[in-house]
Amino acid sequence: MRDYEEVTAFLGEWGPFQRLIFFLLSASIIPNGFNGMSVVFLTGTPEHHCRVPDTANLSSAWRNHSIPLVLQDDRKVPHSCRRYRLATISNFSALGLEPGRDVDLEQLEQESCLDGWEFSQDVYLSTIVTEAWARSPTTWQHLSWVWPSSWRTEILGKSIRIIFSTLGVCIFYAFGFMVLPLFAYFIRDWRMLLLALTVPGVLCAALWWFIPESPRWLISQGRYKEAEVIIRKAAKINGIVAPSTIFDPSELQDLRSKKQQSHRILDLFRTRNIRIVTIMSIILWLTIAVGYFGLSLDTPNLHGDIYLNCFLSAVVEVPAYVLAWLLLQHVPRRYSMATALFLGGSVLLFVQLVPPDLYYLATVLVMIGKFGITSAFSMVYVYTAELYPTVVRNMGVGVSSTASRLGSILSPYFVYLGAYDRFLPYILMGSLTILTAILTLFFPESFGSPLPDTIDQMLRVKGIKYRQTPSQTRMLKDGEESPTILKSTAF
Repeated sequence: MRDYEEVTAFLGEWGPFQRLIFFLLSASIIPNGFNGMSVVFLTGTPEHHCRVPDTANLSSAWRNHSIPLVLQDDRKVPHSCRRYRLATISNFSALGLEPGRDVDLEQLEQESCLDGWEFSQDVYLSTIVTEAWARSPTTWQHLSWVWPSSWRTEILGKSIRIIFSTLGVCIFYAFGFMVLPLFAYFIRDWRMLLLALTVPGVLCAALWWFIPESPRWLISQGRYKEAEVIIRKAAKINGIVAPSTIFDPSELQDLRSKKQQSHRILDLFRTRNIRIVTIMSIILWLTIAVGYFGLSLDTPNLHGDIYLNCFLSAVVEVPAYVLAWLLLQHVPRRYSMATALFLGGSVLLFVQLVPPDLYYLATVLVMIGKFGITSAFSMVYVYTAELYPTVVRNMGVGVSSTASRLGSILSPYFVYLGAYDRFLPYILMGSLTILTAILTLFFPESFGSPLPDTIDQMLRVKGIKYRQTPSQTRMLKDGEESPTILKSTAF
């Protein structure tokens, strides 16, 4: 059968139908920007110290000195997890002894926060942390990102596909991310903030009735009539007269005579080539997600205002997506990904060399590191979707994206390591990013190649030798083109 893009070439690249799909799919990503990083504020940890109950019967002087002071950012603040033993200082208070004058506070025994904590409300009125419980994470944001990722690859033309994946959907995500700190600044109660951020995502469910199924996927499932209806509707919206026959009857008869093969998730590991691609993709997505979400969640630990730092972390994504678009347009995929990852990883390793008093320089380096990793994150959606064939593309991108969710789950633990060493998270994330950049160089190169429709048409992993099957050998002897070799076409 002819290539799908050849069949639908009469639709054009950028008609009203494509523009409508472009906008609707991009708009559906905005809530991901709200919710993806909302934990920065929903689970924010305000300054806090041990609660001293009223039953302790302390004088005002002893109550004011009941918490040990520690040095933090060149200033003394109350210890967040320790207090002086109440039984001891209660006796001193009853005897009329004064703290610091009659009693050396540094010699007093300490204890943990047996009565809970008191939280400052200077930044947050309430968060999940201050109420000591959390809700289960939802998966709709994950699904609403993966679905457009595969759908845009299958329905949009070659020249629009990359623009949509970088300057389209990703910038819409960044827009939602940039608005997040604005919401959080004016809504400082976590319940009301969560409600305000959730409503736009619920409204996006209405897009189900406006966005049609992918014709390319329908064809791969043998549902030609449904695909033809959508293609003719697209032609009508574009003001184009569709040909009387879109699918050649002889081609359809030949395809219908063949049993339509169903595909399962195990098909991602069926052959040696697709198995290696899947494993490498899982590693790639997981490590990129650790870096991206780790740096995004670390914004409260940066010097300065949390709302401003979060806004800057979102703004830096816009030029990152522009860079991704330029690289995808003119540079092979493997080198584009490796360049962005090397930039992000190497800069993060340099953060530890910044003197402690140069807070702003450290912040700039962290933002540059996120710039590189964000650029790679936007490109990996395009790259992965191009590697997998139509019959398992949704599953391939879905499994890879699920690995990135695992990376996002692990990323807070990287951030928590900063409690032991402030630069340890950057060292680990930078090292993982550089190792991933090296791994990327072994991926197949999809730049300038048409999308594969079957598993046999997938490009081969670099540096690995393959044996031709007897059927492929016969095809080559008969002068036919091997299904593993794809013709080169410009993107």
